[in-house]
Amino acid sequence: MGQSLKETQYLLLEDPEGSDVRARRLRLFLVFLILINVMGVILETMEEVSVDYRYVFRLLELISVFIFSIEYAGRIFVGGPDRVRGVVGRVRYALSPLMIIDLIAILPFYLPFFLPDDLIFLRALRLMRLMRVLKLGRYSDAIQVFFDVVRLKREQLAVAGFCVGILLVVASSLMYHFEHLAQPSVFASIPHAMWWAIITLTTVGYGDVYPVTEMGRFLASVIALIGIGMFALPAGILSAGFVEYGERKKRAMGVCPHCGGRIHSCDDSD
Repeated sequence: MGQSLKETQYLLLEDPEGSDVRARRLRLFLVFLILINVMGVILETMEEVSVDYRYVFRLLELISVFIFSIEYAGRIFVGGPDRVRGVVGRVRYALSPLMIIDLIAILPFYLPFFLPDDLIFLRALRLMRLMRVLKLGRYSDAIQVFFDVVRLKREQLAVAGFCVGILLVVASSLMYHFEHLAQPSVFASIPHAMWWAIITLTTVGYGDVYPVTEMGRFLASVIALIGIGMFALPAGILSAGFVEYGERKKRAMGVCPHCGGRIHSCDDSD
């Protein structure tokens, strides 16, 4: 018996076994289309290119939106990898992160049809087409691994981000206190001082804003040294996450992460 339309769409879009040749070709085509779209958005910002090839860019946009819209509707129709049923299940699936990214990738094309043409912010919606590059995460195993590691270490990364935020506020406040009188136009407020703090904590150091008081310079030195360690912390967390992810993957495959043999042939307590 031949496959039903819904079953065929499910295999093409989700490919649960990862062995369907048609699904693999479709993924490669969509990746190619996404990359072409991102390149098109970038080239459109070059006036000399945009004027000469505006009809090509417009045609590319129409074709891309048509294909991405069919893909989006198809995923809603089949219910995703879990094959959810009913209106509530499909709404929940539509609100999943990857489906929201898919929607954002096509939304800028449709919004001008429902909103007044004189809204200035509609011009910025075209740049949202760059969000299509995030769709690559659906088709790339490497990007999926990265997202899995981030989810695995989300609590540690959140703590690290919270600590960086506290350090940013403290550094900005102290620098404002010591430098405001000496440089009232540069360190006019704590938000103004945050620019200096961000550039210093990230060790970029543009040199456009710098302290001139003795206490301000001492504080800047301490903050710069602390910033080296604070911004290296997330990298260390992600590195540990990749190691832990690899070990979990090996265990799931029945391979011991310590000796490389089958789990039944090695005692993990050794």
